[in-house]
Amino acid sequence: MCAKYSKEEILNELTNILADDFEIKREKITPDANLFEDLEFDSIDAVDLAVRLQDFTKQKISPENFKQIRTVEDVINAVEQLLG
Repeated sequence: MCAKYSKEEILNELTNILADDFEIKREKITPDANLFEDLEFDSIDAVDLAVRLQDFTKQKISPENFKQIRTVEDVINAVEQLLG
């Protein structure tokens, strides 16, 4: 059973993943930051992020769910749904 995380805790974990694994400056990581435009993600980065989030949530992330994600806030909401 997964622990319930707050949006703030999810953002903190996501910030750590983006900063440590993708070398994105922490100050650029805000809820309204667009992964592709602001954080310069590409499709391979998106897949890598999905894998890292699966490690964090211990849940399978369907590709359909991840296709809708554009912003950091979208990622937080998706993780929150998985853990809900």
